[in-house]
Amino acid sequence: QAYSGTPPEEKEKIVWVRFENADLNDTSRNMEFHEIHSTGNEPPLLLLIGYSDGMQVWSIPISGEAQELFSIRHGPVRAARILPAPHISAQKCDNFSEKRPLLGVCKSIGSSGTSPPYCCVDLYSLRTGEMVKSIQFKTPIYDLHCNKRILVVVLQEKIAAFDSCTFTKKFFVTSCYPCPGPNMNPIALGSRWLAYAENKLIRCHQSRGGACGDNIQSYTATVISAAKTIKTGLTMVGKVVTQLTGTLPSGATEEEILAHNNLRRSPLVPGIVTIIDTDTVAEGQVLVSEDSDSDGIVAHFPAHEKPICCMAFNPSGMLLVTTDTLGHDFHVFQILTHPWSSSQSAVHHLYTLHRGETEAKVQDISFSHDCRWVVVSTLRGTSHVFPINPYGGQPCVRTHMSPRVVNRMSRFQKSAGLEEIEQELTSKQGGRCSPVPGLSSSPSGSPLHGKLNSQDTYNNFTNNNPGNPRLLPLPSLTVVLPLAQIKQPMTLGTITKRTGPYLFGAGCFSIKAPCKSKPAPQISPSKSVGGEFCVAAVFGSSRSWFANNSGLKREKEQSKQFVVESLYIISCYGSLVEHVLEPRPLSTAPKISDDTPLEMVTCPRASWTLVRTPQWNELQPPFNANHPLLLAADAVQYYQYLLAGLVPPGSPGPITRHESYDSLASDHSGQEDEEWLSQVEIVTHTGPHRRLWMGPQFQFKTIHPSGQTTVISSSSSVLQSHGPSDTPQPLLDFDTDDLDLNSLRIQPVRSEPVSMPGSPRPAADRRGVSTVIDATS
Repeated sequence: QAYSGTPPEEKEKIVWVRFENADLNDTSRNMEFHEIHSTGNEPPLLLLIGYSDGMQVWSIPISGEAQELFSIRHGPVRAARILPAPHISAQKCDNFSEKRPLLGVCKSIGSSGTSPPYCCVDLYSLRTGEMVKSIQFKTPIYDLHCNKRILVVVLQEKIAAFDSCTFTKKFFVTSCYPCPGPNMNPIALGSRWLAYAENKLIRCHQSRGGACGDNIQSYTATVISAAKTIKTGLTMVGKVVTQLTGTLPSGATEEEILAHNNLRRSPLVPGIVTIIDTDTVAEGQVLVSEDSDSDGIVAHFPAHEKPICCMAFNPSGMLLVTTDTLGHDFHVFQILTHPWSSSQSAVHHLYTLHRGETEAKVQDISFSHDCRWVVVSTLRGTSHVFPINPYGGQPCVRTHMSPRVVNRMSRFQKSAGLEEIEQELTSKQGGRCSPVPGLSSSPSGSPLHGKLNSQDTYNNFTNNNPGNPRLLPLPSLTVVLPLAQIKQPMTLGTITKRTGPYLFGAGCFSIKAPCKSKPAPQISPSKSVGGEFCVAAVFGSSRSWFANNSGLKREKEQSKQFVVESLYIISCYGSLVEHVLEPRPLSTAPKISDDTPLEMVTCPRASWTLVRTPQWNELQPPFNANHPLLLAADAVQYYQYLLAGLVPPGSPGPITRHESYDSLASDHSGQEDEEWLSQVEIVTHTGPHRRLWMGPQFQFKTIHPSGQTTVISSSSSVLQSHGPSDTPQPLLDFDTDDLDLNSLRIQPVRSEPVSMPGSPRPAADRRGVSTVIDATS
């Protein structure tokens, strides 16, 4: 903050930060957000902050007024999660429904007090404040992950999964590959799949595809490959010198040396990813070996040459982003499963996101809700913003300048026949030669389309049906560079505090100007061996309008739909900053078209100071019934009962929500159905988006009319002219001048029957001059 002459306010040290997905912001099961587009009500941001003494939970709703939900001081906390309400059915009930919401905490001193540090997971009820479950381990715990089905406890080289309804052990994995950090055992947990780093590659379970780099054809990729080759050679020379002299290179950390020695002595293979289905996997140990079956194994493939450092699924669970310990390139894979076995699954390497040539360890990966943007944050405190497409291909103006996700091919590309032309030219010339300039940079102009060798494959592709994903052609690999690199400032610069009442003392600030001053001495960021910064990022709707217009209510024009959601980044200084992302066509492009590359302008718009001070009062359970976390848990559990066909135990939600719940569970009368159906519009026919003559196969040229009969053939390559005496005339000369409409005969001219080829034309029937268009020759 700006220096005002007073002594700085002391703040607690932040160890880790995390954006959480829980019942409070569950748009699929919370009825409050089901009418999100009509009411403008959007889910809040849920933020967890871990301190050197305790932790804190914040909620930032769409109004922009931050609200503290939980705060406690009970020693260092390594990991914490707010567990979502589990899926229930008639055969599977929730044993802890009356205690939810639950908070899972891994702290230095467990509930028993006798276990080693960080070897216990305690589950606390935020409704009653009591501890409802404690899970003990013999080795330290590094992280916690949870979804609506399981709770995953991450240990060193091990993973243990527990059922969300009963918290009994469901399965465990002991074949994880060790990572030097910051994630000692990186995993990715989606809504159903679990991905982890395997320590060996089993050929009989290996899926089709995986990491590849042979078909990169861009100039950028060539430069990257050359730089990697040079660096690899220098690294090999350094290793030889080390072995000969017995000394260690300067600058090498102890972790790298130990990891290198372990890799040299062990037969473990780095960079292998295994994805398992948490629903179908057998109970007990999950073992991937030559003798084991593939039940529950979704995919098994090589992702990197180095050990994997971080992984994350997109919201749909079909895309997986992986990073290695070097942090030069991040890989985006599309997982296409097969119901039989993992060896029949296909893993398409869609993108290589190139960060740079300096080493950096990744700590956080976040997708936008439409999966068109990926933010990767490193321990250096920098967040890299990459554009991608869920189906692959080069990002461009057509794919990323629209508020909605566009199809792989535009309607013009599907109906214009461009792929047929490209297929013919490719097969004849043995290379790519598109008649349409700029087509190669579009998603439909990738080398994938030049390899179509059958009409069936072409028809499947043009109908957005990929056919068999294990057969050729495979999607081409695209190298993408970051459009923006957002670094965490040491201070927030010149900020203006918003006047007005605060909720729990959380102030929202509007950033006026950037500042490059030195960090305040009272702030002590989270630092590891190399002095890194903990950072977390998430996409969400803009909340900066409240900071800039504190006395105004949110209007419809203020909540307009942006092309990209705002990016929220929380740093180790406890400051949450909203960054507005504005993609636009490349400014150096000669002309703007659908295939024009992108550039991005970023601007910090608002900031929230969320770090607490030692004088901050604790906020512990039990909470009142109107607490936001309790209201959300009641609403989601009520919805889960309705989906399972069970009778909810009472009506825990607010009274204002009963009508929507009752309307979901009860049957309506015919009158209500008629009223509902009368508001439905059915469109049975839409006009053509373009006319046939607008296709690229048609060319229009200007011809000066002469007193001759012109025969135009739709398939002929030349236009031939015959005079009245049937003597051959020279070909018409095409001019590009404007056609003189006054010289044309606008009135229709009666034409005569056309004689068959080779037959003499009756001279007596010749009358004047006529134009005949032959469409069958």
